Parts: sequence; C-alpha cells; structure tokens
Amino acid sequence: MNNLKKQLLTYLLMFCSGVAVYAGQRYEPTWADSISGNVDVSLSQARTIALENNRSLRNSSLQVRQAQASRWQTIASMLPQVDANLTYTNMCGYTLNFGVMQRDMPPYGQLGITAAIALTGSQIVGALISEVAIKMQKESYEVAEDQLLANVAQVYTSVLVMQEVDTLLKQSLDNILKLQTMTDRAVEVGVSEQTVADQMAVRVATLRQNINSTERTLQVQINSLKLLLGFGDDVQLNLTDKLDDVISPERVLSLLGEDFDLAGNRSYRLAQLNTDLAKKNKVLAWMAYTPTLTLAYQYAKQHYFSDTEGFSMTPPNTVQIGLAVPIWSSGKRAAAVREKKLAYEAALNTLEDTKNQLAVQFSQLRYNLNSTYESYVIEKENLAVNQRVLESTTNKFKYGVASTQELITSSNEFINAQSQYVNAVLSLVQAETNLEVFLSKK
Repeated sequence: MNNLKKQLLTYLLMFCSGVAVYAGQRYEPTWADSISGNVDVSLSQARTIALENNRSLRNSSLQVRQAQASRWQTIASMLPQVDANLTYTNMCGYTLNFGVMQRDMPPYGQLGITAAIALTGSQIVGALISEVAIKMQKESYEVAEDQLLANVAQVYTSVLVMQEVDTLLKQSLDNILKLQTMTDRAVEVGVSEQTVADQMAVRVATLRQNINSTERTLQVQINSLKLLLGFGDDVQLNLTDKLDDVISPERVLSLLGEDFDLAGNRSYRLAQLNTDLAKKNKVLAWMAYTPTLTLAYQYAKQHYFSDTEGFSMTPPNTVQIGLAVPIWSSGKRAAAVREKKLAYEAALNTLEDTKNQLAVQFSQLRYNLNSTYESYVIEKENLAVNQRVLESTTNKFKYGVASTQELITSSNEFINAQSQYVNAVLSLVQAETNLEVFLSKK
C-alpha cells in the first residue's frame, strides 16, 4: 500500500510540473521583427523568409498543435485521474451524544488521495477522431503553405513588373521633355505653332500622371510583400531578381506537361479525411450503447489535534468498481446513429463530387496557363514593336518628318502596349501559381 501511495504522489508531481512548463510557454518573436534598413531578397529567399516568419502561417501551425493538445486531452481522460485534498475541521467543542454515552469531537486534519479511471467506447473512438482532426489540420497547414508561396511569387513578380513599367515611363518622359524643349524653341522662333507646344505639354502631364499612378501601385505591392514576409514598415526591400529570371518559359512548359495525381491533391485528401471523420462519428454514435467501466481507489488519513480520539467512520482505504449499462433513452441514441449515418452518406457523395470537380479543374487550369502564356509571348513582342515605333517616330519628329499627332499616337499606343503587357504577365503568374498550388508544386 505504501508503494501505491508513492506512485500516486509521483503522478501528481509529474502533472503539476507539466502544467508549470505549459503555462511558461509564450509567444516568441520571429527574427524578422528585429530587421530594419535595406534588405536584398531574391524570389527564392522571399519564399524561405515567408515560410519562417509569416504570422498567418504560424497560426496554421499553432492550430496543428492545438489539435494535438486536444487529442492528448482525449487520451488523458482514459488514464488514471489522481486528486489530493487536505482539510482542517473544527466543530467548536461539539460533543456527539449517543444517549447512553457522549463523545468529544476534537479538531482534526484529513489527507485524502483519490485515483480513478473511467473507460468507455466513446473515449476510444474520440481518440481516433482526434487523430483524424490532427491530419486535417496538417493538410490545412500544407494548403496554407502552398498558398503563401503562391502569393509571394505573385506579389514579387508584380513588383518587378511595376518597376519595369516605371522605368519605361520615365524613359518616355525624358524623351518627351527633350522634344518639348525643342518644340518650345521652335515656337519662339516662329517655326512651329503654339498648339503643337500645348499638345506636348499635355503629353508630358499625362506621362507624369501615369508615373505617379505606377509608383503608388508599386508602393502598395511592396508593402504587401513586406506583410507576407513578416517585415515591419522600417524595412526597405531591394528585389535582386529580374523579371526574366522569374518568368521561365521552360518552367511553364514543364508544368503544362505534368499529370494529375488525384491521391496527391490536398483538396482530395481533405475530402477523404472528412469522409473518414464522418465514418468515425457514426461509430462514435454507436458507442453510446456501450457500458462504462469505472475503477476508483481512495486513501484517507485523519489526524486529531487533541489527546482525545474523535469519532470517524471514514475507512483509510476504499476500492470501487462500477459498470454502468445504458438501457433506455427514448430513441435518442437511435436518432443520433441515424443522423451520423446520413452525414456519412453525404460525405461519400461529396468525396465523389470532389473527384469529378478536381479533374475538370485540372483541365481548366492547364488551359488557362497555356492561354495566358501565349498571350504573354504576344504582348511581350507587341511591347517591343511599339517601343521601336515610338523611338522611330521620336527621331522623325526631331527632324520634322513626323507630326506632333503622330508622336502622341505612337506614345499612346506604347502606353497601351505596356498596360496589356502588365496584364499578360500578371495573368501568366496567376495561372502558373494556381496550377502549382493545385499540383502541390512548391
């Protein structure tokens, strides 16, 4: 019996130590919280930094740990539960009167230790359900990780595109300013009309407005990238990759040649786990018909703070064994089983629909990538052509061969080509990352 007491006290100390350690856990800041100043980052480095520091992803990781903690709670409920209590009782001089005799009731202290265990089928199935919940949270974490990497790639590429557009617009502005100076001089000497100079001034104002709009958009994209990487506002990002480094025709063509692996798709695996969860919930409903087994041991020790022994009917050692069998619930348990059966059938239907939908989605995503890649190739060439046309028209305008209207028209066409090129690049990156996420290609 002494060995049993020592074991019970050991369990109690282990539990208290575990609570103390868990309570001591706190939020640890990421290394990105201490970074400031200029930071050079490539797309590959940006992906790594995001995985290490993005707080939304860290929350997804915490949800996995929460599911693990919940599973341990379920398992712990099937293990012995030990409680200890220490009480002091003073009856203020009360005397117990038995009629023929009296008994003084002195103050006393009591130590009580109780160890109990209750085991049901529901607890066992609940532990299995918790295991499924952990797997679902892990899959959800992987989905969040894939989506984060896709977002980083999209925003990083958007910054590169807007930087390139900003550079091209500023080059155009420099050329137009030179032409404006030439036009103003021509007006001064009477070679050209004032309306030509006015048109050039409007062209300059329009380009400056486009540059300001581009720079505002660029700043928004940079701030979005900072948030994804977990950096503060005091960090200045310098993107080291070039647009041609990020957009790879070889990678696009390789991705288009990928086959669809249904078993490897995260959405399908989540649907499978959801079906497994519904099945185990059905079993859990059946467990309401199973008996409950309880085992308990209680140790009690009283110490009287008097020379007179008090009257105690509490035995020092007590063992209890119980078996509770459910008999009648007015159809409540049967209705719960029927509900879970129907939920399981619905989950099976959803799983089959998911399989069909994913096959269609794969075909559509691959078509989108192929289409946007073709558009990207066309718009890239179109931009180059319009840039050459603008340069040629500018040179002709210098020598009086091209009119102001021709210069403005070619300038507008060049800006439109830039806009179409930007949309083509962003659409290509969107289509590429969507297919990568679908195929779980990090």
